[in-house]
Amino acid sequence: YKGEHLLSFVDNHDVSRIASILNVPQLLPALYLLMFAMPGIPTVYYGSEWGVKGDKKEGDPALRPCFDQPEWNALTDAIAGCARAVHASKAVCYGDFHELVLKNKQCVLERCFEDDRIMIAINLENTECRLDFNANAGRAHDLVTGETIDFGGGLKIPPYTGYLLQPY
Repeated sequence: YKGEHLLSFVDNHDVSRIASILNVPQLLPALYLLMFAMPGIPTVYYGSEWGVKGDKKEGDPALRPCFDQPEWNALTDAIAGCARAVHASKAVCYGDFHELVLKNKQCVLERCFEDDRIMIAINLENTECRLDFNANAGRAHDLVTGETIDFGGGLKIPPYTGYLLQPY
């Protein structure tokens, strides 16, 4: 299916919810950022935008609860930011894919399409990391948070954090 825009998800109605699987809940925003930034059509299963838990071993009702009202929180904000970023970047939607840095708990990936370029930077460690690589830019705009990131001295990424960067 290379080159096709397939559905991508981290959980759905047939599997345990990702919030029940991850041992470190602080990783949820970075996981969703990675899903939204990778090739494919990102899909969030209802309730997962709030970090709802559910284990497949407990049957379908555990995976498909009823909600009286939204439970908006920081994870919801992060996922909403990822969704906005997808619409703001042709590279996220259509770009090719290259690894710039690949380590056990950190990575920097690049997607390019026409004149648009983004970098996905993830730190899965519980400590800040500094990654040295050629960004071909001095700074970047984080499409999710709006923050400006300076590449001088390497890219510093806080613990359990992901960036969706548009270099300039």
